Amino acid sequence: MLDLTYETPKPKVIPGAKQDWELVIGLEVHAQVATNAKLFSGASTKFGAEPNSNVAFVDAGMPGMLPVINEACVAQAVRTGLGLKADINLYSAFDRKNYFYPDLPQGYQISQLYHPIVGEGEVLVDMAPGIARVVRIERIHLEQDAGKSIHDMDPTMSFVDLNRTGVALMEIVSRPDIRGPEEAAAYVSKLRQIMRYLGTCDGNMQNGNLRADVNVSICQPGAYERYQETQDFSHLGTRCEIKNMNSLRFIQQAIEVEAKRQIAIVEGGGEVVQETRLYDPDKGETRSMRSKEEAHDYRYFPDPDLLPLEIEQDWVDALKADLPELPDEKRLRFMEQFGLSEYDASVLTADFVNADYFERIVQELGYSANVDGETFETIPFKSAANYVVNVLFSYLKNDDIGIEKSPIAPWQLASILKLTDGGSISSKIAKDLFEIVYTEGGDPAQIVEARGMKQVTDLGPIEAALDEIIAANPAQVEKAKENPKLAGWFVGQVMKATGGKANPKAVNELVAKKLAG
Repeated sequence: MLDLTYETPKPKVIPGAKQDWELVIGLEVHAQVATNAKLFSGASTKFGAEPNSNVAFVDAGMPGMLPVINEACVAQAVRTGLGLKADINLYSAFDRKNYFYPDLPQGYQISQLYHPIVGEGEVLVDMAPGIARVVRIERIHLEQDAGKSIHDMDPTMSFVDLNRTGVALMEIVSRPDIRGPEEAAAYVSKLRQIMRYLGTCDGNMQNGNLRADVNVSICQPGAYERYQETQDFSHLGTRCEIKNMNSLRFIQQAIEVEAKRQIAIVEGGGEVVQETRLYDPDKGETRSMRSKEEAHDYRYFPDPDLLPLEIEQDWVDALKADLPELPDEKRLRFMEQFGLSEYDASVLTADFVNADYFERIVQELGYSANVDGETFETIPFKSAANYVVNVLFSYLKNDDIGIEKSPIAPWQLASILKLTDGGSISSKIAKDLFEIVYTEGGDPAQIVEARGMKQVTDLGPIEAALDEIIAANPAQVEKAKENPKLAGWFVGQVMKATGGKANPKAVNELVAKKLAG
């Protein structure tokens, strides 16, 4: 196995202050569980349905309606915990979190305060090649989502859509281990990546299926290390929570803005007040939403309509055995098995659809993934990765489409690689062929035959073209004899004369022979 050594990134120091300040950040990520039905009802979770059409009686808070737990939601939470290397609690329980809001018909949210279903875990957050941070997970608990209040449809009234009410959420609570805006965004991105691999959350931030509450505080250099030693939160300064962030870019911006606000208060002789704030990206500021509530403010108590949830270890083990290969393991395997660089492996495994596309190319190539006894140069895995990362992704980006809608299928790209690797076409012709297949479709091998794109391997025409070029450029011949590096000019001229169809290896050998003579 490859042995990768990681170093911890340095904490973010905020510029423009009178003294050095460091950031301490913790996140509460709300991930919508990928299931067809809600947490305690059979109502659909489909996005984009007509307002208030996906609402069961229990979601609407109708009298006498009792919640019935959805086993699929529990399984998805457990699978997420397993993917984050977290402790799975065989005993958990639901509590009522009481507060009034128009889009919360029951007047309370069913959550898990005292006995969450998932305990401590960790996430390895990659910041750059060889640089990563371990962010500890404190807990994951299941809870209901609220509905949506709509304020911009009428100047005098607000509307409520209850379609999201009762949808299952996993709240993933981190320790305050994150030290900068970039790390915070990378952490959320890594969580999203893992859950998409697991199939437990689709990670669609635009639809609100993944959003984060960001807790920000400032401290003097060295204070975080004292917190690590003592686990005393007083070393970290007073935190403020920025609610409902559903953009990685806005998460970074909000942290920067909030940090500067807190620094200005402290350096001005004031004290930061613990509160909940909202980020306004248009004004580039955070503003107060309400004072920060504590658990007692919600009057939590065990939900009387739900028994404690007890699951069997055998069931957890069965879920664990069925987990897919996760991104970190897949990235390492791509590096070890296919000889890819860390960068290419990271790009290809950034999303499971990218990784699947690449592995389907490998299967189509028909080459054994067991590289024992062979050098990587004889197996076109690197060429396949290069085509996907640098060529295909560029085309897809220009067309603003994802790889799942790629006009060129894995078998077509594999066919181009086979034609190139087998010497039927040159690398230059391969690029032209790629564009033809991407825009027009078709079988690459048949296109090569039909359009006369096959590489010229007959030395006769190549030698004739080279002789004409040598005869017409005696001065260049003398220079190339004095400086062999200039022989490349003749290779280029031959390739140009043959329309790029000449075999580059044969051309190089012939040029060297002619100039030596």
